[in-house]
Amino acid sequence: MHEGHRERVRNRFLSEGLDSFEPHQILELLLFYSVPRKDTNELAHALLKRYGSLSAVFEADPADLMSVPGIGKNSAVLLTLIPSLARIYFKDKWGKKPQLNSTAKAGEYLVALFSGRLYEAFYVVCLDAQNRVNHPCLVHEGTIDQAPVYPRLIVEAALRHQAHSVILAHNHPGGSLEPSQADLNVTRKIAAALETISIKVLDHIIVADGKYFSFADHGLI
Repeated sequence: MHEGHRERVRNRFLSEGLDSFEPHQILELLLFYSVPRKDTNELAHALLKRYGSLSAVFEADPADLMSVPGIGKNSAVLLTLIPSLARIYFKDKWGKKPQLNSTAKAGEYLVALFSGRLYEAFYVVCLDAQNRVNHPCLVHEGTIDQAPVYPRLIVEAALRHQAHSVILAHNHPGGSLEPSQADLNVTRKIAAALETISIKVLDHIIVADGKYFSFADHGLI
């Protein structure tokens, strides 16, 4: 009975894609590949009841997931793999040296780069003279609400990756796009440090909940 149901769900995905699936059905389909002989529909409902949403399930701590009856290590790895996999997929879609010659392109690129990150992180995106990405350098990963950034690390990264100019970027996992006073202060310090080696900061972009805020567009840089 389970195999017949699983085959129907898989065939539905192949013919319709995921857009018509409910969240519990998406989880049910995923769990087919880590739970070989069990009704995963009930398990999917239990996960959504516990965590509240599909994204919260994917972002849950693996050890906490494994405390849910029926969720073993294989299932915990599979589910928590999704956000990182999405980020790597989107990054790969952009290619090795995308040209970020507008705020819109830079914002979209950085939204992809931060996809699935649960903690605050700070990037310096090193660009060549044609605004193509030499390297997106992850300078710091902090706690969920704090990412201390040191201008010396930014300067070292810019020199190492032969930057003609840079775009600074960090995320706000809490969801607010508004720059804090600390964000403004660190931007000024980094811009001053890079100016001494003739590297310009083109923008500082904050990413939160799939959206972005550009310092340059708001006259803050």
